Amino acid sequence: MLNMDFSKKVIIRTEEQDWVPSPAGGVLRKPLAREEAERGHATSVVRYEPGASFNRHEHPLGEEILVLDGVFSDETGDYPAGTYLRNPPGSGHAPFSKEGCTLLVKLHQFDERDGSTVRIDTRTAPWRPGMGGLEVMPLHEFEHEHVALVKWPANEVFQPHRHFGGEEIFVLSGEFCDEHGRYPAGTWIRSPHLSQHHPFVDKETIIWVKTGHLPIETP
Repeated sequence: MLNMDFSKKVIIRTEEQDWVPSPAGGVLRKPLAREEAERGHATSVVRYEPGASFNRHEHPLGEEILVLDGVFSDETGDYPAGTYLRNPPGSGHAPFSKEGCTLLVKLHQFDERDGSTVRIDTRTAPWRPGMGGLEVMPLHEFEHEHVALVKWPANEVFQPHRHFGGEEIFVLSGEFCDEHGRYPAGTWIRSPHLSQHHPFVDKETIIWVKTGHLPIETP
């Protein structure tokens, strides 16, 4: 098990991590959280080398992907950098990448009732006004869970706030900051239920953020 205590805050600067092999040749991973070796809850940064493929597999409790660079493909299509995908519980596919790609991947973390298939090209989807100077691109919501991209203009300061159901962030560009530290692009942050902080940025920053999805019971 890796980082499966959801009552603790986790910060990983993935750019400083080493790649580790997966069972598929040419597919490498940086594990962020994992329940078991090759099944159950998992969050990882995954790299497909050019021409790499993964055997067909099923998603008992869903799969969520954000394509960070390159082009990710399966039998349903080709998905370039910036694509957000959700494959619902019970789905399956045989993924590959002709030119290579890097992904943020979350497995086995859906509510079994959340049956939406999602394909969003965040390069062309519209930004909406958020609080203060923020811009928000909603990607998915189901009950208390909300997923979005958030664009922070330079020198933006957000109000102090608390996270009901936790918060998970992946910094896509720029540098996200709060009173606890500074988090460059590639940083993954998971903050538990009822955690709080006072975030800000010095330069334009884009983050992927998910809220309301972590356990609210303490172990």
